Amino acid sequence: MVKITDEMLLSVEKPGRYIGNEINVVYKDAHSIDIRFAMCFPDVYEVGMSHLGIKILYHEMNEREDTYCERAFAPWPDMEKVLRDNKIPLFSLETREPLCNFDMVGFTLQYEMSYTNILNMLDMSGIPLLSKDREGFPFIVFGGPCAYNPEPLADIADFFVLGEAEEVINEILDVYKDWKKANRSRVEFLDEVSKIEGVYVPSFYNVEYKSDGTIKSRIPKKEGCKNIIKKRIIKDLNKGYSIDKMIVPLIDIVHDRIMLETFRGCTRGCRFCQAGMIYRPVREKTVNTLMEYADKLLKNTGYDEISLTSLSICDYSDLKKLIFGLIEKYKGDKVGISLPSLRIDSFSVELINEIQKVRKTGLTFAPEAGTQRMRDIINKGVCEEDLINSVTCAFESGWSKIKLYFMIGLPLETMDDVAGISDLAYEVVDSYYKVPKDKRKKGLSVTVSTSSFVPKPFTPFQWDAQDKIDTLMEKQYFLKDKIRDRRITYNYHDSKTSFLEGVFARGDRRLTKVLIKAYEKGCKFDGWREYFDYDKWMEAFKECNVDPSFYANRKREYDEVLPWDFIDIGVSKRYLVNEREKASRGETTPDCRIKCTGCGIAKFIEDGECFNGANFSKVHENK
Repeated sequence: MVKITDEMLLSVEKPGRYIGNEINVVYKDAHSIDIRFAMCFPDVYEVGMSHLGIKILYHEMNEREDTYCERAFAPWPDMEKVLRDNKIPLFSLETREPLCNFDMVGFTLQYEMSYTNILNMLDMSGIPLLSKDREGFPFIVFGGPCAYNPEPLADIADFFVLGEAEEVINEILDVYKDWKKANRSRVEFLDEVSKIEGVYVPSFYNVEYKSDGTIKSRIPKKEGCKNIIKKRIIKDLNKGYSIDKMIVPLIDIVHDRIMLETFRGCTRGCRFCQAGMIYRPVREKTVNTLMEYADKLLKNTGYDEISLTSLSICDYSDLKKLIFGLIEKYKGDKVGISLPSLRIDSFSVELINEIQKVRKTGLTFAPEAGTQRMRDIINKGVCEEDLINSVTCAFESGWSKIKLYFMIGLPLETMDDVAGISDLAYEVVDSYYKVPKDKRKKGLSVTVSTSSFVPKPFTPFQWDAQDKIDTLMEKQYFLKDKIRDRRITYNYHDSKTSFLEGVFARGDRRLTKVLIKAYEKGCKFDGWREYFDYDKWMEAFKECNVDPSFYANRKREYDEVLPWDFIDIGVSKRYLVNEREKASRGETTPDCRIKCTGCGIAKFIEDGECFNGANFSKVHENK
């Protein structure tokens, strides 16, 4: 156990990030445990502790008597300096044990721009960066949405978990326990764990490249290696592992409230959205299940706010019953209910008004594109009339602050489509003034935010070229010039950061050397504006003789071998190709609640049952 003095803690910005001892922390006798697992998040404590997946896996593993799961987060640069100056290795919050002393160290990959933080955390722990140099050290495992293209981290990871980790983690721990007891070699464990569905060991494969730099083939090094890795899913969330308590931080975090997960997956089919593809099929928790866990979480945490979470919360089939049930049950306790961003076609003033009776919240809508042509291309399935009707109802009900989220740089986008974003924002302003004065609240504020489109694996746009930095900046400045109204605030995402995100989103294992080189140059916290250093990244690419535009700004052909082609998420490539072709024609695809679109997920889950087509329609008929 490392020793951290009060003097050290008082010298940094937020000591509460490093002291642990929060409510509902699990403590065990580490000396009587067979497996010690360090659950790591490659960002600061406030971000990591807001992630639901960390909370689920933490408590699930700690329910095992033979396993102790502890937490570690990326130290802010001020704390890193303290640790390095005093030669203190990175440690867990629960026991302050150096991470190098654990059996496994797991990282969740939520954002490509956190990869250098992973390297920094390994280095601060005294753990070699490359898996080939890690004999006698913990196994490094990665999971999360970015793991669906594992190749940029292939030489760093010992193995990846693809899919929902709570479905597979106990199988992995069982294999590890038997391996450890038998005192076998490191490669023997990797061989055994690779046999588990959803587990990928990159060192068991070689990749060959063509003269043009594209992938020629991916060849297993040994007999028995799987050619296709299938993601793991929980078929019934009501029977899967759910938490009835969660750690309550002692400092403010990004999402400091109960997160009640209502369902997983999405059937909308937005063509830019990776989550909508990789998390299929839709699986809902029943209202009774959610009410039961809400009650336990409120009692075990002391929180007074519940956030209903999912990819598209207004698509929960019994949302009205759930919200009214929660409000009625806890109205005496002043428990607030909050929702994430809303689809403008499913906005319900009745529901939101009920929520506002307890606690006022802002309203956020995501039109995504400024013109109907562009919304059809991305298959958003909403129109301008939906937005105007929704914000008008909101203004009539007493709201005056609206946030609107858009993307720029989408495939097939023109400057007219970009201009449509400002036009739509002004339409929202006009709709406010069309509401009678005695009905609307003073102080209109419309916030327009644009992110830059990044093509992601397993989407219909995975073959498209990303806009170059200059093009994205031109669109941002064009929009900034068009929005000249004090009632409208315009925010946009840094285009250089988006470019790097695009490189690693679709990169291959040749990027590992670039990642390490950039880290050696001092790159870390790349997702934070004050620390992102684009010039150092460009130096790293140049010194490694790697062209980043090859990954970000190049259009792929449908027959090109993609780095992630060996992963089966259940959505077929044929479906993705068809969707990309429909985008070119401006054709939309219906929500598969209404009509099965044949994405392939029903066949993937073998029993042919998913919340698609007629099956989902029955759910709505019975509401």
